[in-house]
Amino acid sequence: MYVAVKGGEEAIINAHNLLSKRRRGNPDVSEVEILQIQEQLGLLVDRVMTEGSLYDRELAAIAIKQAQGDAVEAVFLLRAYRNTLPRLGFSEPIQTDRMEIQRRVSSTFKDVPGGQVLGPTYDYTHRLIDFSLAVNGNEGPRSSSAIENGEGLERNVPRVSELLVKEGLLQHETVDDDERSIPDLTRDPLELPSRRNLRLQNLARGDEGFLLSLAYSVLRGFGASAHPFLGEIGYGSVHVEFTLDELGFPIEIGEILVTEAITLNRFMGSDDIPPQFIQGYGLIFGHCERKAISMAIVDYALRRNEIGEIVDYPAQNEEFVLFHSDNVQASGFVEHLKLPHYVDFQADLVLLRNRQAELKRHIRQRKMEK
Repeated sequence: MYVAVKGGEEAIINAHNLLSKRRRGNPDVSEVEILQIQEQLGLLVDRVMTEGSLYDRELAAIAIKQAQGDAVEAVFLLRAYRNTLPRLGFSEPIQTDRMEIQRRVSSTFKDVPGGQVLGPTYDYTHRLIDFSLAVNGNEGPRSSSAIENGEGLERNVPRVSELLVKEGLLQHETVDDDERSIPDLTRDPLELPSRRNLRLQNLARGDEGFLLSLAYSVLRGFGASAHPFLGEIGYGSVHVEFTLDELGFPIEIGEILVTEAITLNRFMGSDDIPPQFIQGYGLIFGHCERKAISMAIVDYALRRNEIGEIVDYPAQNEEFVLFHSDNVQASGFVEHLKLPHYVDFQADLVLLRNRQAELKRHIRQRKMEK
């Protein structure tokens, strides 16, 4: 289409070679291994898996290495590979209430059933650079009571939300009809208005920074009538089950790590809904509490229309949120500006030159009239 571009193929090959050289860096420095990325950059791996909609730590680590640590580019690579994979079927819904907990805290009650499990977190660090990490093998101080193997503590811990539902203070959410089809955002285009299950799919693989900014805007008053509470945030492993037609019952095919967040939002009631708390929900692959909490906050903001409240702010606007949350689409549209726009630009040049000439004629004419 851009016939003015010549010698492009050779230039592109050279650009790829330069990129490979830049990615490798100093050849005297040991090349980073995929297993190192998996084990030591785990939070980045988790983000790429979540936004790439594919739970595979090794593939995510390869994508991160190929993208030189650029999370958005790695997400793009992982999604592109995902689209080549066959769809063998659908797993059963994971049971997060049976999560093998590695971390679980609640800010609503000091004493919750099962207790507060701090687990692995940066929440209580001083955010000071640990220069001891500059020396390999120096992992810093470690408490003798730390859980060395990082295994979960327990399953089947009662939820805070269950206590409130029994008291009638939390809206009871029913499970969708099993016969009702569930939209698949990875295969079907987004349509508005959307059901909540489709919105949650969109938010789960949405850009973390975008959701964080929206959640922050809500907390500052641009979309929330009251400050939400974090009912609980949990991180741990859950079983994945799949039903084979030959068997007729689900079998366990593996485990995945997930982070789940439930926010409690005060609702003063309406003609149809009594005063109560209403949930916001977030669930993502791996460990990223910031993303899960942001997702839960935005989820509730997008439910405001359902409970009869006025939609005034960006975080409550379904079209604004859902059509701008995807970093692959966003980066593609922004970066397309790097492609040749010679014809368009020439058209604007002609337009501005003609407009300037017309303005000069108008000024001369006014001077002559005076």
